[in-house]
Amino acid sequence: MSERSANDPHGADDRQYHIGLRPGEVAPAILLVGDPKRAKRVAEGYFESYGEPISEREFVTYTGRYRGLPMTVMGTGMGAANTEIAVIELCSLFEDPRGLTIIRAGSCGALQPGIGLGELVITQGSYRLEETSLSFVGPGFPALAHPEAIMSLLWAAEDAGATHHLGVTATASGFYGAQGREVPGFPPRNPHIESELSRQGVSNLEMESSTLLTLSTLRGFRAGAVCAVYANRVDNTFIDDADKAGAEGRCVEVALNALVHLQTLTAARGDRPCWHPGLAR
Repeated sequence: MSERSANDPHGADDRQYHIGLRPGEVAPAILLVGDPKRAKRVAEGYFESYGEPISEREFVTYTGRYRGLPMTVMGTGMGAANTEIAVIELCSLFEDPRGLTIIRAGSCGALQPGIGLGELVITQGSYRLEETSLSFVGPGFPALAHPEAIMSLLWAAEDAGATHHLGVTATASGFYGAQGREVPGFPPRNPHIESELSRQGVSNLEMESSTLLTLSTLRGFRAGAVCAVYANRVDNTFIDDADKAGAEGRCVEVALNALVHLQTLTAARGDRPCWHPGLAR
C-alpha cells in the first residue's frame, strides 16, 4: 500500500509533486515569471552561472548566481492557481520559509492614462479579484507587498533609470472575461471593469500578484511585484513586438537588483521586523 498522502503527494525523494523540486535545489531569493521561456532568458542573460533547468509540467526552474548571490528563477505559467501551487511547494522546500524573498516580474495592462507602454508598475498592494486566495482568507483580507520589497524595487528602478510608477494592482482570475475584454461570442458579465478600476485609482491589471502577496502574509516571507506595461486599457493601446524585449529586460533587471538590495536591508535591520530610514543614519 502506498505511503504517499493525498493531502501532500510529494515523492519519496522529497520532490514536490508539481514543480519537481526537492530541498537544496532552490535559493532563498526567488524570481517568479509567468512564461517558462522568460525564465530561460533570465538565466541565460543575467545569471553569472546556473545549473541544469528542472522542468515539471509547465513549471521550469533555474538556480544560479546573480551578482554573487544565489538566486532562483521559476517560470510558473499564467494565473493565480499556478501561482498558488508554485508558492506553496516552494515554501515546502525550506524548514523555515520565513527567510524566503519572492519577487514577481511580469507584464500587465495599465489602467491610468499617464502610465505609458513599456514603463514599470511596482505593486504596493493588490485588489483581489481572483478566487484562489479566497480558499485561504476572506474577501476583505489585504494583499500587501512587504515594505522592504517595495523600497528595494523603487530603488532598483530609479538606479536603472527606468520610468516607473507605484500603485495598487488588480489581480483578475483570467485574461478575457475577467478583465472585461469583449470577444465575439464570449460576452463578459462586466465589460466595464477596467473603467471602474481606473476610476478607483488602480494602476494596473494582471493575474498573479494578489495570490503571491496573500500567501506571503500567511507564511511570513517577503514578497513584491513589478510589471512591465504591455497594454493601456484606457487608451486601448498595446506594445509593439519590437519593444517587448526592452520592457521585459527592464522589468527583470529591476526585480533581480531588488532581490540583491533586499539582502542589504536584511543585514542592516538585524533583528528588527523591518528596515526603516532611521537605520541609514
